[in-house]
Amino acid sequence: MKYDVIIIGAGPGGIFSAYELTKLAPHMKVAVFEAGHALNKRRCPIDGKKIKTCIGCKSCSIMSGFGGAGAFSDGKYNITNDFGGTLYEYIGKKHALELMHYVDEINLAYGGEGTKLYTTAGSSFKKQCIQHDLHLLEASVRHLGTDINYVVLENLYNYLKDKVDFYFDTPVETINITDGGYEVVCKEGTYPCGKCIISVGRIGSKWMEKVCSELDIPTHSNRVDIGVRVELPAEVFSHITDELYESKIVYRTEKYGDKVRTFCMNPKGAVVNENTNGIITVNGHSYEDPAKQTENTNFALLVAKHFSEPFKDSNGYGESIARLSNMLGGGVIVQRFGDLIRGKRSTQERIDEAFITPTLNATAGDLSLVLPKRILDGIIEMIYALDKVAPGTANDDTLLYGVEVKFYNMEVEVNEKLQSKYDGLYIIGDGSGITHSLSHASASGVYVARNIAE
Repeated sequence: MKYDVIIIGAGPGGIFSAYELTKLAPHMKVAVFEAGHALNKRRCPIDGKKIKTCIGCKSCSIMSGFGGAGAFSDGKYNITNDFGGTLYEYIGKKHALELMHYVDEINLAYGGEGTKLYTTAGSSFKKQCIQHDLHLLEASVRHLGTDINYVVLENLYNYLKDKVDFYFDTPVETINITDGGYEVVCKEGTYPCGKCIISVGRIGSKWMEKVCSELDIPTHSNRVDIGVRVELPAEVFSHITDELYESKIVYRTEKYGDKVRTFCMNPKGAVVNENTNGIITVNGHSYEDPAKQTENTNFALLVAKHFSEPFKDSNGYGESIARLSNMLGGGVIVQRFGDLIRGKRSTQERIDEAFITPTLNATAGDLSLVLPKRILDGIIEMIYALDKVAPGTANDDTLLYGVEVKFYNMEVEVNEKLQSKYDGLYIIGDGSGITHSLSHASASGVYVARNIAE
C-alpha cells in the first residue's frame, strides 16, 4: 500500500502530526512507524524488589514506544520561547506560542482537564532570585503528571488507531528517495509514500545522523547537557513549587563563568533510570495523584557543553562520561552532598543513615571520579547559590545522582517549513535538534501537518 504520508516515530511530534492530519486531511492515508512498543505494552521491568536495576531491554520502554520518551515523564508542557528549543527561529515567536497553546487545548480535551497551569509571570520569587544572582526564566507550565499524561496519550491513541495505520516494534532501517516520493525500509518490508515526516526524538540521534549522512543532508553540531539529579525533602522547595511548580533557574558561576541551570523539577516525585543507546542515565518523574506522591522533590542541575573545532561530537563526550559512571557504579551513582564536598566516597551505610530516603536504588559512590572538575565545581557553586533562596538545598544529606545527560541531536538543516533539502521530507521534534521539549516537539508536529494539508 502506498501512503500519502509516513511518520517515523510515535513521540509527541509524530502523534500531533498524525492528529492534525486526521483533522485537516482525513482523506489522506497516513502510517506511523515506531521502533518501540504500543502504549499498553510499555512496561519497565524494574520493580525495586526482584529487579532493582536496568537489565538492558532490547527496546527501553521508558524511552521508546507510543508517546516517546515523554510518555512516562511528569508531563510538563512549558509554553514559552525562552527555553525548550529554537522553533520560533523558523516560524516566528507569536506562531510558536499559538501552536503551543493549541497543543495545550488538545491535551485538556483528551483527559487533561482539571490540571493546573502555573506561571512565573509576576512572581515575587523572580526578585528574590535576582537579589542572589540567580535568574528565573519566564514560562507558563501545564503539569499533567505522569499519571494524567498517560491518560491523555491513551485517549489520543484511541482516537487515532482507526484513522492511522500504526506499525509498532518496527524500526525503520533507512529511507530511499524515489521518483514519486520516498520509500521507508524496514526489516519486514518496504513502504512507499508521497511525503515523509521524521520525528525520532533524542533516542533516535544516532539513526538520524546515519540517515543525514546517507542522504547528504547538512547538519550542525549541537550541545550536550551534563550534570546530576538532586533529591531533597519536598519542604525545601515547597514555597517555590507550590506557586510555580516548575522553576527554570539559571546561574553563572564565579569561577569559570559557566551557566548552570535547573531542569525538570519534580515536586514530591521519584528519581528513575533511563536507558539511552545502552547507557544508563538518571531522570525524574512526578504524579498528579496525591496517593502516588513521595516526600521528596528532585530536579536536575545541568551544564551545557558545545564543541566545534577540532572536536565536534558533543554527544560522544556526554556518552563517555555516562559510560564511566556505569563502569564504576554498574549504572547510576548516588552521593550525599556532604560526602562530595569533603572528598569522601558515599557508602550504603551513610546513605541509609541520611535524613532522606532515596526514591531510586542506585550505587553509593563518588561523583568526583566521574564528572569533570569544571562541571562538578559549577554544580557545587549552584547548590550553594540555590541554598540562599531555598535554605536546606546545601544540607549534607541532599542526594546527588549521576550522571544526568541530555543528548541533543545534531541540528538538521531545514527551511522555514521544517522541510529538508528534499521536497516532502520533513524533520521535526527533538530528533531535528531544533526542539528540546514536549510542547515544542508537539507544536512542530502540528505545524508540519498543516503545511502538508494545505
